[in-house]
Amino acid sequence: MTTPHIPPDWAFEFHGHLCPFMPIGYRMGKLALAHLGVEREQDHGFFIFPELGEGHPQTCMMDGIQAATGATYGKVLMAKTFYGKLAATFYHPQQGAVRFALKPDFIDAMGKFEFFSYRKRGVEPSQIPAAVANEVVQWMYDQPDEALFKVEPLPDFTYAPVKGSFNKTKCSECGEYVFERYVRMKNGQPVCIPCSEHGK
Repeated sequence: MTTPHIPPDWAFEFHGHLCPFMPIGYRMGKLALAHLGVEREQDHGFFIFPELGEGHPQTCMMDGIQAATGATYGKVLMAKTFYGKLAATFYHPQQGAVRFALKPDFIDAMGKFEFFSYRKRGVEPSQIPAAVANEVVQWMYDQPDEALFKVEPLPDFTYAPVKGSFNKTKCSECGEYVFERYVRMKNGQPVCIPCSEHGK
């Protein structure tokens, strides 16, 4: 089955350039929502654990996942595991969890496109000719879902998010507010972490 789930224009504007991995993440996120039977998250009830790390360009996938699901870093609904893998676990407390991973054969086939020869030479995505970028993105859209993704239900997956709190206090040294879980004590006074380490 082919469900391209093409990202809206605003998602490309937010991401900043045309590349295949943001749309792959968008498609992954949409399929995960459908698999779990949940809607795009408006508040704080859907969690994602991307297995990507740092220092590899495929992390663009995470912007697509956020755009598709509404589970954003800003809402503290996404936390990287730093496994360095092209996969993510999606979790809803009532609907369970599912893991999506990109299949190696798909990655190998996509890597043959000219787009990646530019990237390996250090050319930024926004500087790659539009026709070259569009070629690989359209190819991805045309592939069936099962060619892209390995899908694994995770019936035993659990996660307990940190309880939110509005409680805060002023740092006795810099005078800025700091939320209670990050307050440290120094000479019997509340301080923020930077002041606790480098203060007066």
